[in-house]
Amino acid sequence: MNLPETRYAKSGDVHIAYQLNGEGPFDLVFIPGFVSNVELDWEQPVFAHMYTRLAGFSRLIRFDKRGTGLSDRVYGVPSLEERMDDVRAVMDAAGSREAALFGVSEGGPMSILFAATYPDRCRALVLYGTFAHYESAIVRHQAFAESRAWIVGGWGTGITAEIFEPTRASDAEFRRSLARWERLSASPAAAVAIMDMNREIDVRPVLPAVRVPTLVLHHRDDPRIRVEAGRYIAAHIPGAKYVELPGRDHRPSLAESERLIDEVEEFLTGACRQIEPDRVLATVLFTDIVGSTKKAIALGDRAWRSLLDRHDETARQEIARFRGRVVKNLGDGFLATFDGPARAVRCAAAIVERVRPLGIAVRCGLHTGEIELRGADIGGIAVHIAERIAELSESGEVLVSNTVRDLVAGSGLSFADRGGHRLKGLPEERRLFALTP
Repeated sequence: MNLPETRYAKSGDVHIAYQLNGEGPFDLVFIPGFVSNVELDWEQPVFAHMYTRLAGFSRLIRFDKRGTGLSDRVYGVPSLEERMDDVRAVMDAAGSREAALFGVSEGGPMSILFAATYPDRCRALVLYGTFAHYESAIVRHQAFAESRAWIVGGWGTGITAEIFEPTRASDAEFRRSLARWERLSASPAAAVAIMDMNREIDVRPVLPAVRVPTLVLHHRDDPRIRVEAGRYIAAHIPGAKYVELPGRDHRPSLAESERLIDEVEEFLTGACRQIEPDRVLATVLFTDIVGSTKKAIALGDRAWRSLLDRHDETARQEIARFRGRVVKNLGDGFLATFDGPARAVRCAAAIVERVRPLGIAVRCGLHTGEIELRGADIGGIAVHIAERIAELSESGEVLVSNTVRDLVAGSGLSFADRGGHRLKGLPEERRLFALTP
């Protein structure tokens, strides 16, 4: 069997290993689960069979997440936002403008976020054995610290068989093969770091914003991810198709993988492309100069205009630097959108700090949600929520919704809980968090 060549895509300063195989009529990006190794995966019969089947009806694009497999080792663990950047980098390197996404296990939440954020680049979405909220989805009941220590002590011995494929855990030859795959796919520290990051994942608020054709697959007796997790995802993504399969392993057996890929092939070869999207997931930022009217009166029109111009130039520079889009100048602040929540938060913090030497105090509010695209303008409830949050923020403060806080897991950003607030004109109470240094 001639194996595909391993190539590298550049995502920022990180090299992401990827492979291409198949010549089907559409591209399919396979988002791996816990860890992977694009070359060594071919030595695992189930993986090899699945990839061969997938490449039979698509141009299959596979990659190793940063920090795992053949991709660059990195400090810490990547956030969902960085993983989305890596997928875009791989697609660009492979010459793929649009692709279906196949998110497996831990790869599911990022796939959900990608599909909602970039519907123009996502033809369809397939999710297998995955979750939207880690804590409520995991089957194992022992304390997280105990589970973590168990992985540290056993990594590289085939221990993942007990977690993902318990029906084969007593097969000595299989364990030896899996042990080598573990060692060459990630270090013990990397495996634990991924566990730590996964624990913070919660993309439940994003599910209603997914507007591409979606198939959700889950094994009825999955020993790792509760079947209820798959049912929940399917119930909250508009129009999603749900298929519950028989099976007692998290990673499918050869026989189970046949039925699994049959379902995927039928769905993807029949999934029609939707019309150009007019709704996308975005992080909305409102900035506001504190006491602008009072300051304008004190300075006079000419001096205030000069100061305001310097503020505007600085804000625009930072929004561009963090890959945001200025929607409009509000006179004493800005409305901007970002395709990544962590970039939006860091941009807000940068604006606050950079205008401080000008004698200007800025406050910021952020929320991530589905927005309506109205030409150059935007609308929707997410915009109103971000605006109300900005009104509650204090001088020099970056205040965010709990949705933003949850989606930046693994980014290194920290927040102080500001408690629940009933935002003006909105029925539900929102929990807000202030960025801390």
